[in-house]
Amino acid sequence: MKKLISTAIAGVLAVGLAACGGGSGEQTLRVGTLSDSRPNAYQENGQFTGFDNELLKDIAAKEGLKLEFVSTDFSALLGSVANGRFDIGSSAIAQTDERKKTVAFSDPYNYQSLGIEAKAGSGVTDENSLAGKRIGVVQGTVSDSWVAANAPKAQVVRFPNDAAALSALKSAAVDGAVFDQVSAEDYARKDADLKVTKAITTTIPHGYAVKKGNAELLGKLNDGIKKAIADGTWQKVHQEFEPNIPVPADFKTK
Repeated sequence: MKKLISTAIAGVLAVGLAACGGGSGEQTLRVGTLSDSRPNAYQENGQFTGFDNELLKDIAAKEGLKLEFVSTDFSALLGSVANGRFDIGSSAIAQTDERKKTVAFSDPYNYQSLGIEAKAGSGVTDENSLAGKRIGVVQGTVSDSWVAANAPKAQVVRFPNDAAALSALKSAAVDGAVFDQVSAEDYARKDADLKVTKAITTTIPHGYAVKKGNAELLGKLNDGIKKAIADGTWQKVHQEFEPNIPVPADFKTK
């Protein structure tokens, strides 16, 4: 009987340690990302890739972190990080003051740039041409807030993801759309009917999102970003996914 009781107690302790992250098991961090936002975050041949995700994989290798990527819509991403469903948000997330109320951000690893995209003959050229036009954006993105601020007379049509906005643009359900610049250029390369009519550069930094208060994970991400810049990995990944975008001085190897 004593042996049975001792065995049972040992089993309970083992489960307790495992639940607290003890033992040799490595914790897997769930990463919320997008499946259709080239070249930043997308899925190809069953694997999540893109500039943001490949950089994050390198950071994880440097910091001894294990990752599991999970697809979600951008509109749900930050809320899912804030409530603990995801440990990290990875999707060219611009660090706006409003978003900082919901989540904490890593150090910058890129800067936000936008592209207005349309078909030839649509009359969509720049922000001054958007009044009265149906303009597609992904809900909750910087594109969404940029159109609201710079073209208040545009008829904004909000979509859950890039694929839906791009489909509406191709079918002429909208007159134009605003995407991340690199994504807009990628779509134009693949469809001769589309053109990036204006690129807009901002000074808004991108960052990985984590739940407020998770200082340990934030510290590892920041350390990994510094290492990736210092050893040239950042520029290598940038060259692979964003070869036509100039490298900001902040991310050049010293």
